[in-house]
Amino acid sequence: MPRFTYPIPASSEITPRSDFMNRRQLLAAMGAGLLAHATPGRGQSLPEVTPGPFSTDEALTSFDVATGYCNFFEFGPAKDDPSQHAHALQTDPWSIEIDGLVDHPGPIAMEDLLARFAIEERIYRLRCVEAWSMVIPWNGFALADLLAHVGVKSDARYVRFEAFDDTSIMPRAAQGLLDWPYVEALRLDEAVHPLTLLAVGMYGEVMPNQNGAPIRLVVPWKYGFKSIKSIKRISLLAERPMPTWHEKSPREYGFYANVNPTVRHPRWHQATERRLHDGNRIRTEMFNGYGELVADLYAGMDLETHY
Repeated sequence: MPRFTYPIPASSEITPRSDFMNRRQLLAAMGAGLLAHATPGRGQSLPEVTPGPFSTDEALTSFDVATGYCNFFEFGPAKDDPSQHAHALQTDPWSIEIDGLVDHPGPIAMEDLLARFAIEERIYRLRCVEAWSMVIPWNGFALADLLAHVGVKSDARYVRFEAFDDTSIMPRAAQGLLDWPYVEALRLDEAVHPLTLLAVGMYGEVMPNQNGAPIRLVVPWKYGFKSIKSIKRISLLAERPMPTWHEKSPREYGFYANVNPTVRHPRWHQATERRLHDGNRIRTEMFNGYGELVADLYAGMDLETHY
C-alpha cells in the first residue's frame, strides 16, 4: 500500500468565491466542441450552468490544488500521477452502458446525456478517507434523473458503477494494487438521493481527465473513494455488488463509507481532517456535514458496524 503525504497549499492559491462567480458570468457556450480531449490545466468552458441546491458557502479549494492533488490509481498511486499521466485518456467519443434491472438498457452517449439533462453547479465538501478535504464546485445533474429516464425495475436494490479500464494507457493498473476495472456501488435509495450527482465538470469547465473525465460520481456525505471516476457502465442489481476497495481491505474501506468521525481507520483517526485550503485541521462532521439531509437513510442501523 502506498504511503501518502499531505502538501499544504498557500492561502494565496484559494480562489475567492466572488472572483469565481464573476468568472463564471463570462463563460461562453461551447457548442459541439464540449467533449474534446481535455489536458491538464484550464480546460474548456461548459455551456450555461445554473446554480443548484445544497451548495455550501465555504471557501473554495483552488482549481490548481483540486486538479493537481488527486487519487486516480489507474494512473498511479502518487497524488500528482493523475495530472501527469491522465492526458492519455480519450473522452470523445464516450458512452455509458446501462444494464441490469432497467426498462431501457443500452448505451447512452455523452452528447445525449448533456442534451437531456440541465447542468447545475453544486458546491460540495469532499472528504477523503485519508483525512484530507476540499470544497469543490461540481457541475452536473442528479443521478436520480438518469435512473428515472432509463426506468428502474421494482426488484432493483443496488446500483453498481464500473470505471473505464485500458492498460494500454493505464499501465499502472497492472501493478497489482487493486483488481481492475474499478467498481463502486450504492444502495438504490442512496443513488436516488437528491445530493447524489453525476458530474461532467468542475469550476464551470469540462471535467479534467485527472478528476474523472468525462463523467464521474459525487456522493458528498461519503468518503471520496465512493465517487468513482470515468464511468463506463451503470448496472441496476437485486444483490449487493462488491466494490473494489471494499474487496481489497474491508476493515479500511466499508461498503457504506459514510463519513463518520467515530469510526477509526486502522491506520489513523477520522475525528479531524486537513483542509487543503490552508493545511489547517478542522473537526470532521458526521456525514461530512450533510446529516440533516441523509441521516434518515440509515435509521436503525449501527453505523459503527455498517461503516
